[in-house]
Amino acid sequence: MVRIESEQPRKQRKARYQAPSHVKTKYLNAPLSAALKEQYKKKTVRVIKGDTVKVIRGDFVGDEGLVDAVNTKKSKIVVHGVSSTKADGTEVPRGIDASNVQVTKLNLADKRREAKLGEAE
Repeated sequence: MVRIESEQPRKQRKARYQAPSHVKTKYLNAPLSAALKEQYKKKTVRVIKGDTVKVIRGDFVGDEGLVDAVNTKKSKIVVHGVSSTKADGTEVPRGIDASNVQVTKLNLADKRREAKLGEAE
C-alpha cells in the first residue's frame, strides 16, 4: 500500500494517518467470502455503501448487515446493526475497520465496479 521506509511503529502509524485520501481509500479493502472469491477470482474488494458484510473480528463477531456508511478519513465502515450504547442509553453506530469484515454480497449498482470485477473472471 504505502511505501514506508521506517520500521518504527510510530512512523508507520503517522504515515497511515496522514496519508492523502487517494491512498486512504486503499485501506478500505475487505476480504471476499469463499463463494465470491471463486466467482470473481479476487481475494479482496473495496467496500462501498450497500455491500453486505459479516464481522469476523472484534466485539461484534458474527453480526451481518448492510454497509450504511464508509468514512474514508477515519478508514472505518458503519455496518447496520453494529452499534454501541452510550451512558444515557442512546445507540450510536460503531465504526469498524474494513479488514475486520468479510464481504458476503456485493452492491453491483455501479456499472464501472461490475465491469472491473468482470475483468478478473
